[in-house]
Amino acid sequence: MPRRHNDLETEVLVIGSGIAGLSTALHAAQTTRVLVVTKVHAEESNTNYAQGGVAAVLGEDDKVALHERDTLIAGDGLCDPEAVRVLVEEGPGEVLRLMGLGVRFSHDPEGRLALGREGGHSRRRIVHAKDRTGHAIERVLLKLARAHPRISILENQIAVDLILDSKMRGRRCAPEKDRIWGAYVLDRESGAIQAIGARATVLATGGSGKVYLYTTNPDIATGDGLAAGFRAGAAAADLEFMQFHPTCLFHPEAKSFLISEAVRGEGAHLLTLDGKRFMQRYHRLKELAPRDVVARAIDFEMKKRGDKCVLLDMRPLGKRLLTTRFPHITSRLIEYGFNPFREPVPVVPAAHYMCGGILTDLEGRATIPGLYACGEVACTGVHGANRLASNSLLEAIVFSRRAGMALLRQVTGERPERIPAVPEWRYNGAVEPKEQVIFDHNWDAIRRVMWDYMGIVRSDERLARAASMIAVLRDQTEGDYQRYRLDADLVELRNVGLVADLIIACARRRKESRGLHYNVDHLRRDDRRFRRDTVLTRQDVR
Repeated sequence: MPRRHNDLETEVLVIGSGIAGLSTALHAAQTTRVLVVTKVHAEESNTNYAQGGVAAVLGEDDKVALHERDTLIAGDGLCDPEAVRVLVEEGPGEVLRLMGLGVRFSHDPEGRLALGREGGHSRRRIVHAKDRTGHAIERVLLKLARAHPRISILENQIAVDLILDSKMRGRRCAPEKDRIWGAYVLDRESGAIQAIGARATVLATGGSGKVYLYTTNPDIATGDGLAAGFRAGAAAADLEFMQFHPTCLFHPEAKSFLISEAVRGEGAHLLTLDGKRFMQRYHRLKELAPRDVVARAIDFEMKKRGDKCVLLDMRPLGKRLLTTRFPHITSRLIEYGFNPFREPVPVVPAAHYMCGGILTDLEGRATIPGLYACGEVACTGVHGANRLASNSLLEAIVFSRRAGMALLRQVTGERPERIPAVPEWRYNGAVEPKEQVIFDHNWDAIRRVMWDYMGIVRSDERLARAASMIAVLRDQTEGDYQRYRLDADLVELRNVGLVADLIIACARRRKESRGLHYNVDHLRRDDRRFRRDTVLTRQDVR
C-alpha cells in the first residue's frame, strides 16, 4: 500500500553532483526546491578529475563556424547539427558566466584568457585553470549550491531505481505514456532504501568508464544513471562510441591517472619504446589528430611491436612551461618516480568518455515524461561518433542551463502536478551477501570481457563472444539481486552488467567503422545505412 507521506519529497531531484548536476540545480533553484543526491561525498565526480578545460570561441582569430566545423569533423558524420550549433553559439556566454560566478581560469602575462589547443581543434580555444579545470569549476559550483537556500545536498546515496507511475498504480502502459516520480536511493552507510518523490528527476551521474578494466574514470563511474534510466523505459543511443583517452600513465600504482591532451597540444610527442615518432604515419595532424585516431595508432603500434606501452615525450615543452601550465601533472609524475624534464613517460590508452547515453532533446528531456539527463550520462547529439576534446565540460554547462530553464517551466507551471504518495521499497531477500568473492569475480569478469572484446578494435566474432559471456554474468548478477539484501556493491554490479550489455548491443548493430567504433570486419563507413544514431529501448535488451 502507498505510504501517506514520502520519505523525502522535493520539486526537482538531481542525481549527481558534478558540473552538470550542480549547474542544473543552481538554474532550477531560482524559483523551486531542489534536492541533490550524490553517490559518495559531493566533491567526488568525473568533473573533479577533468584536467584539460572548456572549449569556447573566445580568441581573436577564432569563429563559431570554425568550432562548429571542428566538432562536426570529429563526430564523423553522426553529430546532430542543431545540437552542435547550440553548443558552440551558447558556449562563450556560459564560460563568461562561470567567470562571473568566481571560476578563476588561467590568464597570460597580458591579462587575457590563456587559450590552449588540443587534438582536432583548428584554433587555440581551450579555457583552462592550469591542469585542474574541472576541480576549479566544481569547487565554485559546490560552494554556491551549499549556500543556496533552495538547494539541499544528500551525500552517500546511490540511486537504485527510478519510480514509475505505472508501477505505483499497478497498470501497464507504453514507456512514452508512463512517468517518473523520483527515485529510490540506498544509503551507503546504513543500507536503508528510501523513496524520494519529485515532480522532475534529473540524471547527472556521469560516465560508465568502470565497465572497462582500464579506465581514467574514478570508481564511482559505474553507469548508474544510464542503467536506471534505461530500466525505467528511457531510450539510450550511441553507446558503441566509448572514447579511449590515448595517454593514461602506465604505472602499477597510477590507478587512473591520465595525462591531458593539452600536453600534446603544447608540443609533446608520442614515441615507440625505441624512441621513434610514429603519428606522422597515421594522420597529417600527427599528435594533434582526433582522439580516436591517436588511440588506434597507439594500439596498433603496441600490438605490432609486442610492447605494453608507448612513450610520451614532454621534454619539448621545457621545464618552465611544464611546471606553470601543468603543475598537477608534473608533480604527480615526479611522485611516481618519473622525471618528465629529462625522460619520456610510459602511457597507454584507457576507457575515458561515453559519447552516447540517455537520449535527450535540446532541453535535456528524456523520452519518458518527468525525466531529464545532463552531462556525460546524456546523449544530446553534439559528440556524434567521437567527442572533440574539451567539448564535454562545455556540453555540461550549456545543456544544464537549458534543462534548468525547462525544469522551471515544468515545475512552476499554472497547474503543477501533485506528487503522489510513493510505495515503500520492497526489499528483496533478507539474506546478507556471504560470498563477496563471487561478486568481486563477476565484477572483474565483466570488465575484462569488455576490455578484451569491446575495446579500441573490434570484430564480429569478438562482439558475439562478448554478448554471450556478458549474458551469463548478468544472469548470475540478477539471481544475486533477487536473493540478497541490496548493498551498494550489488547495485553497482547490476548496473555495470546492464551497461556492458547495452554497449555490446549497440556495437553489434553498427556494421561499419565510424569514429570510435572500429570493426575489422566492416572497415568502411556506410553513410547509406548507418548515418543515424543507434537507439535502444527496453524492448531491444532483456
